[in-house]
Amino acid sequence: MNELRKTRPNLVLSGDYNICHEDIDINNPRKHDTSSGFLPEERQWMTDFLSDGYTDTFRHLVKEPNQYSWWSYRSGARAKNLGWRIDYHIVTDSLRDRIAAVGIRPEAVHSDHCPVVLDLK
Repeated sequence: MNELRKTRPNLVLSGDYNICHEDIDINNPRKHDTSSGFLPEERQWMTDFLSDGYTDTFRHLVKEPNQYSWWSYRSGARAKNLGWRIDYHIVTDSLRDRIAAVGIRPEAVHSDHCPVVLDLK
């Protein structure tokens, strides 16, 4: 990404990263502290990646807990909102001031994930 950023400084990197970055991004973080997707080395990778000039658009604007984009099909996790936020729109810091709105649409039930939206000015 850093090589691409040399010629295209304004990047939006969207997708399922399969990493919950912070405790706020997962239900019951202590229960999952040995789960793939929430391992210390995965979380550190995300921290390092973001600190290299990238912004997690959702957490840039939304600080509230219990905002998830994925739920297991097991044990009625979605109905109980026992989820993980693993889907991201990450932008280069050059776009940070253009983040107008973000959201997660849990009411859209098409898979074990739901849409995550980003509006840039």
